[in-house]
Amino acid sequence: MNLLVVESDAELAQGIAALLQEENFVVDTVYDGEGAEAVLATQNYDAVLLDLSLPRMSGSDVLARLRWRRNSVPVLMLTEHESIEDKVFCFSAGADDYVVRPFDARELVARVKALIRRRLTSMSTALVCGDLRYCPATREFLLNDEPLGLRRREHGVLETLMLRQGRTVSKAALINSVYTLDEEPNQDVIDVYIHRLRRHLMTSSAEILTLRGMGYMLRTRSQLTI
Repeated sequence: MNLLVVESDAELAQGIAALLQEENFVVDTVYDGEGAEAVLATQNYDAVLLDLSLPRMSGSDVLARLRWRRNSVPVLMLTEHESIEDKVFCFSAGADDYVVRPFDARELVARVKALIRRRLTSMSTALVCGDLRYCPATREFLLNDEPLGLRRREHGVLETLMLRQGRTVSKAALINSVYTLDEEPNQDVIDVYIHRLRRHLMTSSAEILTLRGMGYMLRTRSQLTI
């Protein structure tokens, strides 16, 4: 899953990104409001961490424009004060949650995970593809009820395929799900991750189908190609 961290303090932004990357998130970082506005107008994220006090455009203005575009991505505001006024302001502006600096790293990660869980509440308790199960609350894969050990980017590719099960997912979409805007991987690297995932799923009733020139699809082996 992809997150955007918008924080004027570059060192803090990189520290937050490192924390979230340890939890298998793909994290982009932006350091001012105009940069955030440009990225949010063209990229899709599963959650945004947004500094209230930003140069070149305030965090509240960035959020207002985001909601004006009817983008409902969960937003966690980063504020410097825990006053009732700031709390009311954040929620009135359209934020889903907020955290006050200095914050505990464990609390920040927990709040981000909670935002994403709430967004996934429309899903069933687990997504199932044959004997492969995905639990949105924990982001864990189970194969025959046993945890499936995956590397970070393998996990990201399979997660994207599972969330779009039965639909074609392009290589570009898979790259966006596992690499940040600052990274420029060759599209052929996705073939490597698909190969590894197929090895993990060799005995599974779930399979990854290649659709030449289009991308990949996760389906059960009993399904027919239409």
